[in-house]
Amino acid sequence: MQERSSVGELAEQLRRELDRYSPGGKLPSSRALVERFRVSPVTVSRALAQLAAEGLVVTRPGAGAFRARPRAAAAPVGDTSWQEVALSADGAADLVPRSVDASGVLVSLAAPPPGVIEFSGGYLHPSLQPERAMAAALSRAGRRPGAWGRPPTDGLPELREWFARGIGGAITAAEVLITAGGQSALTIALRALAPPGAPVLVESPTYPGMLAIARAAGLRPVPVPVDPEGVRPALLADAFRATGARLFVCQPLVQNPTGAVLSAGRRGEVLRIAREAGAFVIEDDFVRRLVHEDAGPLPRPLASDDPDGVVVHVCSLTKATSPSFRVSALAARGPALERLRAIQVVDTFFVPRPLQEAALELVGSPAWPRHLRSVATELKNRRNAMTGALATELPELALPHIPRGGYHLWLRLPDGADESALTAAALRAGVALTPGRPYFSAEPPAGHVRLSFAAVAGLGEITEGVRRLRAACDEVF
Repeated sequence: MQERSSVGELAEQLRRELDRYSPGGKLPSSRALVERFRVSPVTVSRALAQLAAEGLVVTRPGAGAFRARPRAAAAPVGDTSWQEVALSADGAADLVPRSVDASGVLVSLAAPPPGVIEFSGGYLHPSLQPERAMAAALSRAGRRPGAWGRPPTDGLPELREWFARGIGGAITAAEVLITAGGQSALTIALRALAPPGAPVLVESPTYPGMLAIARAAGLRPVPVPVDPEGVRPALLADAFRATGARLFVCQPLVQNPTGAVLSAGRRGEVLRIAREAGAFVIEDDFVRRLVHEDAGPLPRPLASDDPDGVVVHVCSLTKATSPSFRVSALAARGPALERLRAIQVVDTFFVPRPLQEAALELVGSPAWPRHLRSVATELKNRRNAMTGALATELPELALPHIPRGGYHLWLRLPDGADESALTAAALRAGVALTPGRPYFSAEPPAGHVRLSFAAVAGLGEITEGVRRLRAACDEVF
């Protein structure tokens, strides 16, 4: 966070001083800027890059940075109103909607304003990311023979084998496809396994990004309630019978957002119900590498107990590393695998080979298990800090389940509370949170909010964020 702040401050200072130089005039050298402002060379480089992106300076390798010459007069603004007709004509008849609602996804991707504590984030704070290990892995990967060549479309065999071992059971490398992040893998799976207009059964509540994918593909999400032991099998069977659905999407391990873990007694039931319905189960195993130190033994992926190809498994390295480390896997058996493979190739060709090579270098290094152990400890400590602060400051917010993995808590608001008003009041108080409504595919039973403890700088920000949230609740309740 300090580095980002320094970059912005230096860029602003240089922006104010540009009038000292004539157009085309050379700015001080990077070394001079480092000495004058007492910042790192990386900070100088990034600040100059920011000014170059704004068109204020021009950088020339080996020569330095120069004030940009004035731009030519702006071209007249065109009239794009015709697009409203072109993009919406006959839209009501489209099985696959041409407009997509990404609001539920953007909440966890958008950076909050400066000074706002980020309880809305969906990724690890930079201090928790294995930045040095990733940088070293990328450097080593770039020196591998053929690292910049075209990879196999299914992915590097060694990486597919690594993912297959992690899934377990009888899954082999031949049944794994490397994809560009979990969101991409889910998109491929939903498109492959259900036609536009079809129903798809989803947990309720569930991940808004998956709901957005389903709707963008023209599918109709049908909610199946979740309790602390995961999806309720009797209601799942009822939903299959009532809708004729051939697809169910679930997160058996530390479900997002409730934190529920599908119990041992329900695992076999879910697979049996889906098999009898002639349906696929998409298993989104997104958080297995973000379990907490006190999680205990983990249940195996559903895919490891499925010899019949009912389960299509999705897992990723992104959540445990960095939002930009977009390497994931799809595992499936039978004709479904061929359809998944075809869509993957048509959509993206393949995941860039340097990134795949870097993933192999990372997971094969001693730094990888150390990182996972460190994150497991830190997430447990942050979870405990947040639950403790909430119990003291906000006992009226119900916490039905304390998760043993993941990076957030799911809180129920008092009856009649307006979650939109609370979200707005919290932002005014200096804390960003995630409203619960986007997690429901139908009307929610009550107001909820999701609070992330992984995207903040540390325990102090958690305590301060809950204090600010107390002020927002006093304003709204």
